[in-house]
Amino acid sequence: MAKPMTKTQLVAALAEEMDADKKTAGTALESIINIITREVSAGGAVTLPGVGKIYCRERPARMVRNPATGEQMPKDADKVVKMTIAKALKDSVNE
Repeated sequence: MAKPMTKTQLVAALAEEMDADKKTAGTALESIINIITREVSAGGAVTLPGVGKIYCRERPARMVRNPATGEQMPKDADKVVKMTIAKALKDSVNE
């Protein structure tokens, strides 16, 4: 498996794709991250065309097991961030 792209590498690739400097690309990336974070935190969802949909889902209260002791204990309801991958991206990976 290839190593994941770092933020620096992503900014450099984005700058090249945009035909702009790295500072502009970095600002654009930070803006996108802030918008996604704000929208998902508020309970909304963000669709990135060709990539997927990022959304927040509530999990109900449940019983969990402590792996060290095997003891059952209650866990409060919480929220988790989920992402569904777009079919176009899945298909491009499987070509």
